[in-house]
Amino acid sequence: MDGHAEESIALPTTTSLREAAPGAPFALALHGGAGGLIQELSSEEISAFENGLAAAYRAGEAVLARGGHAVDAVTATVVELENEPLFNAGRGAALTSGGGVELDASIMDGSGYAGAIAASTHARNPILVARAVMEQSLHLFLVAPSRELLAGWGLESAEQDYFITEHRVQQLARIQAGSFAPRHGTVGAVARDSDGRLAAATSTGGMVNQSAGRIGDTPMIGAGTYARNGFGAVSCTGEGEAFIRGVVAYDIVARMRYAGTGLASAVTATIEQELTARGSSGGLVSIDATGRVVVAHNSPRMFAAFHDGAELVVLT
Repeated sequence: MDGHAEESIALPTTTSLREAAPGAPFALALHGGAGGLIQELSSEEISAFENGLAAAYRAGEAVLARGGHAVDAVTATVVELENEPLFNAGRGAALTSGGGVELDASIMDGSGYAGAIAASTHARNPILVARAVMEQSLHLFLVAPSRELLAGWGLESAEQDYFITEHRVQQLARIQAGSFAPRHGTVGAVARDSDGRLAAATSTGGMVNQSAGRIGDTPMIGAGTYARNGFGAVSCTGEGEAFIRGVVAYDIVARMRYAGTGLASAVTATIEQELTARGSSGGLVSIDATGRVVVAHNSPRMFAAFHDGAELVVLT
């Protein structure tokens, strides 16, 4: 989680897990980050986060409801989150130690195709660039995509001022002065469409006050993002270095694919062994081939949205 609330460095706790059985031909889950607070959010702040998460869910759900592809659904969801400055992705992203933004994003189609970018300074919607890498280039991972490349793909660029908000400027100043404040945050989504195809997408501004050039798990396929048709899709948020070391997103799907483990058990085992046991925290949203959703975290708080078959559930 990363927004207008302050957080302390939270030690990992017991895994908190929410599960939803498939209730429609399609399914979607998203997250707006995981973390811990040293002060409770006001009712106005909670409402703002809930509205942002719900709007992003509706954007992806609309794609799936009309029979769209899972890749289109997770793209639409993440674009909505990148455009909402409450979350640490796109506009309103965390600032580096130099006061700028370096954005990372990745997307994976369950058929095996993927695209990722890192240290992007101009892409208005990094997830769209990651998708373009997947669909329009010979590569999978690009660092610092240029304005010329974006224009060639018909994608919109923006000046740094577009991404930087006053809240983030103040937040960076507090951290550099030695105060506690949110250090990380990420957004992401997973989906199963009505044809059974899976996809995952993740986008972030990284850690507040990170060194220029630092890259976390978000753009690393298998660490922060992974999808494989017939098994599962995962999008992660938290202490990026730990997710990279544990190859967390892939590890969950591998447990399902090779050991026949159910989604909830695979998620719990991976979080406990690769994060909690190593003193790291975070969370994730995941989905299996049937459309079952699992949202889990070992941090005190997780921002997420999914449908439980009866209503939209928004976690704040």
